[in-house]
Amino acid sequence: MQYRQLGKTGIEVFPLGFGCMRLPTMEPGGDAIDRDEAIRIIRLGIDSGINYVDTAYPYHAKESEVVLGLALKDGYREKVTLVTKSPTWLINEADDFDKYLDEQLKKLGVEYLDFYLLHALNDKHFTEKVLGLNLVEKAKAAKEVGKIKHLGFSFHDKPEVLKKIIDSGHFELMLVQYNIVDQVNHEMIAYAAEKGLGVAIMGSVGGGRLAGNPPESMNQWLSDGRDNFVDLAFKFVLSNPSVSVALSGMGSEKMVVDNLALVLRENYNQYISDEKERIDKIATKVKELSDNVCTGCGYCMPCPNEVNIKLIFNLLIRYQVYGQKDAKIQYSKIGNHPWFTGKNASFCIECGECLDKCPQSIEIIDQLKEAHQILM
Repeated sequence: MQYRQLGKTGIEVFPLGFGCMRLPTMEPGGDAIDRDEAIRIIRLGIDSGINYVDTAYPYHAKESEVVLGLALKDGYREKVTLVTKSPTWLINEADDFDKYLDEQLKKLGVEYLDFYLLHALNDKHFTEKVLGLNLVEKAKAAKEVGKIKHLGFSFHDKPEVLKKIIDSGHFELMLVQYNIVDQVNHEMIAYAAEKGLGVAIMGSVGGGRLAGNPPESMNQWLSDGRDNFVDLAFKFVLSNPSVSVALSGMGSEKMVVDNLALVLRENYNQYISDEKERIDKIATKVKELSDNVCTGCGYCMPCPNEVNIKLIFNLLIRYQVYGQKDAKIQYSKIGNHPWFTGKNASFCIECGECLDKCPQSIEIIDQLKEAHQILM
């Protein structure tokens, strides 16, 4: 089993990491976690070699950290590199850093974190929160008392801002988006690795976009025996020598088993035959089919007027990119079915609260209008 170096930290990680943002839920599309099943598949992943687990304060309506903590009992904590994230958008004074860190340690049921990431940094948060509130010094103090071992950040902004954060010299790990259809961080990933940072990748399968059955026009680029592009998605990410670990939000045993099989192959990180050519064609075609680059992170939620933005964009992508006609039927059920909660896009009052929250800078208000026209 081939492990990778996590920057200059001396930590070795399995190339596949377990992301805990999309754990199995009690109801499809809901936030409430099916705890027994989630614990079972997390432990299945760890028993199979996965040793990097990632969560964050807001995931699954703040339940993800609790469930991951339960999964790491009975000796599993010692088998993994544990990562969670500080909710920087909630930090308004320096002492808030300690408040949230202590709360997260308690929820996870652990004494320390291997990595604590400043979550969802952009230029504004880096300037006003990290530098303005001197959060790096707070992190250093937390390291001195043993609450965290390493400091990192996750990122959602332009590459030039990413370079500025890397060059600050404060961090040992960065978590960025990178996949077949979003390659904007390619150069900065190599730059970070050269600087000695570990590089973790989120959105490896495009927030699930590459995990669905593709439209018929794209079937020609499927690998033999597969009905989705997950194999090529991991091949694209892990063939990059600057990448330390690729996260996958795995919500079922099938996903865990399939993803493990892909990264345990002998040639998991090397292009063979026409794979690179097919990947390039997939990237071009997906961009042609959809202007909506939503990854389903849910940061836009909750909407003050209860519009289920995350679900609506998921249905729009399923309809536009993958040709799943039942997306229209499911859209009509929003607000009328326990599995499709909230309100549809017509209830958007254009308050704009979601715009500042979106790490992809999607024009959410305009996209909601378009979604309603398409899906009604």
